[in-house]
Amino acid sequence: MKRKGTVIGIIIALLLGGAFVYRFTHLTTGKGEEHAEKTEAGEPKGKDEGKEEKQGAQEKTATVKMDPEVQKRSGVVVDVVRKKSLGGVIAATGKVEVNADRIAHVTPRISGKIVAVGASLGDNVGAGQVLARLDSVELGEALSRYHQAKTRLALAKNNMDRVKTLVEKKIAARKDILQAETDYQTALTELHTDEERLLLYGLARRDLAALEGKRILLPVRSPIGGIVTEKHAIVGELADPSKSLYTVADLSTVWVMVDINEKDLAKVSKGQAAVVTVGAFPETKFKGRVALIADLVDEATRTVKARVEVQNPGRRLKPEMFATVELTLPATGPGVVAVPEEAVQELEGKKIIFVTEDGKEFTPREVQLGIASGGLVEVTSGLKEGERYAVKGSFLLKSELKKGELGEE
Repeated sequence: MKRKGTVIGIIIALLLGGAFVYRFTHLTTGKGEEHAEKTEAGEPKGKDEGKEEKQGAQEKTATVKMDPEVQKRSGVVVDVVRKKSLGGVIAATGKVEVNADRIAHVTPRISGKIVAVGASLGDNVGAGQVLARLDSVELGEALSRYHQAKTRLALAKNNMDRVKTLVEKKIAARKDILQAETDYQTALTELHTDEERLLLYGLARRDLAALEGKRILLPVRSPIGGIVTEKHAIVGELADPSKSLYTVADLSTVWVMVDINEKDLAKVSKGQAAVVTVGAFPETKFKGRVALIADLVDEATRTVKARVEVQNPGRRLKPEMFATVELTLPATGPGVVAVPEEAVQELEGKKIIFVTEDGKEFTPREVQLGIASGGLVEVTSGLKEGERYAVKGSFLLKSELKKGELGEE
């Protein structure tokens, strides 16, 4: 009896276990089928599939289309990528200074009292422009001598004409006309001397023609055109040749004094091309040339001073600015893929070049850059020899690209 009860318990346990397995298997299969049906019916897909579609949309790069006629008017030039030899570069630090060959201290030629000033600090003045006027006793004395010389000349001429008439009438001897001509030439020389003295003081020839009966103030003129960098002229003060009233500097060119390492001295020569950059305008490259290399080595720094003369359009380079100078070395290495620096633009933090296949549609392509030398920059990746690209006008293409993106948004 006991054995029979045990067998019945085992049978009941097997039935319960089979029911549990059947129910679990059925529920799991149903959920899988439901998920499959939802997927086939167009229900929302998994996160990974959504990401792939989004990335695919982003990979579509915007392009700029421009007809050849528009390119010509806009200054867009297409060229073929070529390999070129780039020279090395020596980098040095320096400081901007005024071109000492184009600076002038404006002083009067004679002493006098300042009665008027015609320029202030920072003014742009031209060569010959009157910066101040003086009331001078010495000028008055010179003017008096000039007037006396003019009077003596007039008398000598009248006397010479009178003697000539008397000689023709045989009333006077011929020796009298020789004396009269000598007196006339002496008076003419004295007048010329007094006139030159006034011109040396600072008067102009047009002023000499209107001197009679007028009080003349001595003009103090700028000998060169440029910017007034110093002003010491004050109305009422006395001025003399030992005191500078103004300092005028022509800043159309400036000097950049750089320190060349002793080990690089053999690579630097007079007339060598240089590129200057400053912190205020990091994207602007100012071109210049080495004008002087000093003959002495600094004992402490083991460097040699060199002077680079730089063109300064817009007077953006200011004296006392710190500068970085890159001296271009001759190209001697193997050819590399290189493009002009102006062909490279920056877009969203990446360096790009506009590439074209048909000459009408331009695609921005990210590139990696290497060394730069002589206005060219090496392209280490992203561009191949033989491809066509916008060598000029890339900034305009970048602007058009941004306009297109804004229009789509």
